[in-house]
Amino acid sequence: MTQKTMTEKDMFLQTFGHECQTTLKLLKAYPAAKGDYKPHERSRSAKELAWTFVIEQGLVDMALKGKIDFSQPMPKPPANLGEVIAAFENASRETTSKVTSATDDTLNRTLQVPTGPGKVGDLRTMDLLWTTLMDQVHHRGQLSVYTRMAGGKVPSIYGPSADEPWM
Repeated sequence: MTQKTMTEKDMFLQTFGHECQTTLKLLKAYPAAKGDYKPHERSRSAKELAWTFVIEQGLVDMALKGKIDFSQPMPKPPANLGEVIAAFENASRETTSKVTSATDDTLNRTLQVPTGPGKVGDLRTMDLLWTTLMDQVHHRGQLSVYTRMAGGKVPSIYGPSADEPWM
């Protein structure tokens, strides 16, 4: 029997699907009435932090279209956490569909992307997709701390948590 080799796109889609489900589990565990919670005056609110998961997928859309353009202001988060969760679910489905239908040429195209204050550099589209996914994981870690501080129960993410032990 011949075994099919998994492509980078396949690996991304598999990892993206798994990580989005984990992020969704955490979003649903966050106390919905505490969307305006901020652990520090310089921190974003929980709702704004959660909105990052949606905004990042807008970046994926730009990358797949071939141009990163930050000339337009970023959309503001909706009124409540429930709407953020719905937007995340929708954006995740759309991202999966768009990446699934993207050609290898599109995924391997080089883009001009901001790399620092006043700096632009080249990055392959697929590398930008991986970067946005890793950023989702990073911000999910932040949201797990917010969840605990806001009185919510932190679900298992990569292993057991104090609120969701495995044994």
